Amino acid sequence: MEHLEKGRQVEIDEQKWVYDSSFDHRGRTPLRASTGAWKASLFIIAIEFAERLTYYGIATSLVLYLTKVLHQDVKTSAKSANQWSGVTTLMPLVGGFLADAYLGRFPTVLLSSIIYLMGLILLTLSSMAPSLKPCASQRLCLEPRNIHKIIFFTAIYLISIGTGGHKPSLESFGADQFDDDHPDERKNKMSFFNWWSAALCAGLLLGVTVIVYVQDHVGWGQADIILTVTMACSILIFVIGRPFYRYRRPGSPFKPMLQVCVAAYSKRNLPYPSNPDEFHEVAKSGKVQERFLCHTKSFKFLNKAAIIDEQDFADKKQKDPWRLSTVTRVEEMKLLLNMIPIWLTSLPFGICLAQATTFFIKQGVLLNRKITHQFTLPPASIYGLTALGVICTVTVYDRLLVPLLRRITGTERGINILQRIGIGMVLSVATMFVSAIVEKKRLTIVKNDPLHGSATMSVFWLAPQFIMLGIADGFTLVGLQEYFYDQVPDSMRSMGIALYLSVIGAGNFLSSFLITIVDHVTTKVSGKSWFGKNLNSSHVDYFYLFLGTIAAANLCVYVFIARRYSYKNVQKKTDMAVGDYQGDNHSARI
Repeated sequence: MEHLEKGRQVEIDEQKWVYDSSFDHRGRTPLRASTGAWKASLFIIAIEFAERLTYYGIATSLVLYLTKVLHQDVKTSAKSANQWSGVTTLMPLVGGFLADAYLGRFPTVLLSSIIYLMGLILLTLSSMAPSLKPCASQRLCLEPRNIHKIIFFTAIYLISIGTGGHKPSLESFGADQFDDDHPDERKNKMSFFNWWSAALCAGLLLGVTVIVYVQDHVGWGQADIILTVTMACSILIFVIGRPFYRYRRPGSPFKPMLQVCVAAYSKRNLPYPSNPDEFHEVAKSGKVQERFLCHTKSFKFLNKAAIIDEQDFADKKQKDPWRLSTVTRVEEMKLLLNMIPIWLTSLPFGICLAQATTFFIKQGVLLNRKITHQFTLPPASIYGLTALGVICTVTVYDRLLVPLLRRITGTERGINILQRIGIGMVLSVATMFVSAIVEKKRLTIVKNDPLHGSATMSVFWLAPQFIMLGIADGFTLVGLQEYFYDQVPDSMRSMGIALYLSVIGAGNFLSSFLITIVDHVTTKVSGKSWFGKNLNSSHVDYFYLFLGTIAAANLCVYVFIARRYSYKNVQKKTDMAVGDYQGDNHSARI
């Protein structure tokens, strides 16, 4: 009876307090009623909305700014935009590591947001301050001043650095607000990612419509002022939410992985035990919220790191982690190795995605964008169709497809994560071929009517490729986000989000690299490059076909890998040991 009373008291206590290694802003165990969940995550979603509005307000118009203001040709402007996007989406690898290992997620978000704001202020000054403007006079100049170029590129790369800490830390910090061991909070955590995606797409839509309209019809400087004020307000909102957040202490995520490799090598000559239960694992306790992973047979040589030999028995008090690893640490190392081929086969999707903010936008400039006699659609605004495609896809997938697929397959997800990613990859291949057909039609119109060019062709001919890419994003990008968050070791959540973002970043760099290679090869072979001084003298349709072929070949490799992939296998949580309970102690246990 006394045992049951203690167990009931533990259950009541866990409903009141959060025992998942998190702590509140005063360093104590969080009180469930006043911290975390939606009361905290709404502050986090607000700053994500502001950051995405700012980012896409800059990113979708960057290639136009480079062309109109800095007077770069089509090839150079596309490469410059791709390189900036690449740096912006690869920097999270650095920011995610610093957040997980040293700074913690809240300080990383705050610091990176301040750097982001500094970049926006500098960007505003480059357009508004008389001494920093592109030209000394109001008249059109064909070559902007060097001081403007220096300030402009410094500003946008400061924004890249800010994004590097902001993106991986903020999303993982938002997910930290929900306790996986509490049924209601676990369900709300799934909804959090839906609201996160909605806020992201809402910011994107406003960025490519309202902000781009201001850039096109009012001025670049005025648009920069709006973005700067928006970001400053979001930082203030984020700081106001500080008492409601749940925090986690940082710790090196790579040191345990290195220890596994060293231990496995040092025990390489030991025989494998006949029973997998003989591998080393720490004892489980009700207050220890670390999740334990099941032993698997893949990468068998790493399992030797968990073999207990005579020397390990001799030191019973303190096991040396450089000689003996737990099964969970070994399996976490395997998770990272399993991710490498998935990451590599996701890169062609990132290359296809890079075309939307470069060549797709450049095509829109040359088409008829008149909606009414008084209103002309800014070229970058058509990118909003991609956001609408994502919103519609995620909504239909979550509300209609998943319930239907659950009944058909009998699984909780409906289809697994890698299947979802693969569907988007198929759509990205189709998008490239559709884009090639549309560009071929545009070039035919230009050839038949050189005087008017493609100005008689409606910009909404581009709608199918933007919408298809949005649908592909709804499957692949959201799937990659879920994959890299869910399949990484629990101590590497920020790094997981950074790996997802790095697919886009590496895709931008590879796109820039391919443009250089294709330009060189086509010039040498045929005497005329696929990339001329402008799109009318180029053959971007051939480039789209080339990318579609690469993506199709990669899809075959991806399917082969995905069919053999082994997912993270978490052990079921055991009952709490009543002896571990300390009812009067509510200090943080880290």
